[in-house]
Amino acid sequence: MSKVYFTDMRTSFTENLPQKLTRLIDRAGLGTIDFDHKFVAIKIHFGELGNLAYLRPQYARALAAYIKERGGIPFLTDCNTLYVGSRKNAPEHIETAYINGYTPYATGCQVIIADGIKGADEAYIPIDCEEVKTAKIGRAIADADIIISLNHFKGHEEAGFGGALKNLGMGSGSRAGKMEMHYDGKPVVDQDLCRGCHMCANICANNGIHYENSKAVIDHGSCVGCGRCIAICNFDAIQPDNSSSETSLNKRIAEYAYAVVKDKPNFHISIAADISPNCDCHPENDAAIVPNIGMFASFDPVAVDIAAADAANAMPPNPRSVLGEMECRCHDHFINVHPNTNWRVQIEHGEKIGLGSSEYQLIRI
Repeated sequence: MSKVYFTDMRTSFTENLPQKLTRLIDRAGLGTIDFDHKFVAIKIHFGELGNLAYLRPQYARALAAYIKERGGIPFLTDCNTLYVGSRKNAPEHIETAYINGYTPYATGCQVIIADGIKGADEAYIPIDCEEVKTAKIGRAIADADIIISLNHFKGHEEAGFGGALKNLGMGSGSRAGKMEMHYDGKPVVDQDLCRGCHMCANICANNGIHYENSKAVIDHGSCVGCGRCIAICNFDAIQPDNSSSETSLNKRIAEYAYAVVKDKPNFHISIAADISPNCDCHPENDAAIVPNIGMFASFDPVAVDIAAADAANAMPPNPRSVLGEMECRCHDHFINVHPNTNWRVQIEHGEKIGLGSSEYQLIRI
C-alpha cells in the first residue's frame, strides 16, 4: 500500500500555502532523494494564454528552493503542444510561461521547453508495453537525472481528469509522442493554408509528401505518423486526423508516464484547487466544479492520482458550475462532466504495468 501525504488549503498567521507545501513534501520524504549536482526536471503545465486556473508560480518557487537547498539543479519544463495555440513552439511557449508568471525571477529556476523549438527534439525510450513499444519523450526531460511532477489536478475532456499521470505522460511526449497518444491516423493538409514552402517535404524521412498545384499532399501509404511535418509547418496547415479511442488514449498516457520515470528517482505533487472541468490547455477556464481540496504528495503517481480523485468525488458540487447545474448525476463527478471518458482505465493500466498502486494510505498533516 503506497503512502500519500495530504494537507488541506487552510493556513495560519505563521504559515502560508508555499510554506505548507514545503512542509508537506519534506514530510512525504522528498529530502531522501540525493539531489547533489543532479539535474531535476520539474514537469509542470504553464497554462494556455487566457486560462487562469493553472498553478500559481509560487508553488514552483517553493519546490525549486527546496531542491536547490539540497544541491540540486532544478528547471521547469513542458513539451510543445500538438494543437494550435500559444504553446505550439518553444519561443511562444516560453513567452506564455513568462506572461503567466513563470519567469526565472519569480520561480528561482529556468524554463526549458523539453522538445526544442519545433517539438522535434526527442529521445526514444524503449518500454515494450501493450500500446506503445518506444516512447518519444522530450529530450530535456529524458536527460534529467530526477523527475518531479508538479501538477494542477482538474478535469479533462478526454482523460476524465488530469493528474500526475497525465502531466507526465501526455505532457512529456514530443509532438510525435503526442501524435502517437492521441491519434491512430495520419496527418492531413489544409490546402487553403498551405503556402507550398516545402519545409514539410524536406523534414519527412519517408518521402511521404509530394506537391500538387504547389500544395502539399501527404501519401498515407508512406507516412509513419511521426508528426514532424506538423511541428515544422509555420502556417498550421498540417493537422492530425482520426482520433484514437478514449481507452487507448488513457493506456498510452500511463505508458508514456512509465517511460518518463523509468529507472529514475521520481516524486509527485498534485494540487487540487481551482478544479476546472477542462484541461489548462484551454484558453479559458470554466468555474471550478468542486471546492478546493488541498495538496497531495507521494512517490507513487498512481496512488496520488486515485487519492485526489477519491477526494474530489467526496466533495459536493459547486452550485454555479457545469457539475452543479446538472439535474441527474452519478457518484463520479468526472464522468458526469465528461460522460464519454473513463479515467479509471488510466489508473488500472498504470497499476498493471508496474507504475504504482491504486491501494494507498492517506496520511494527513
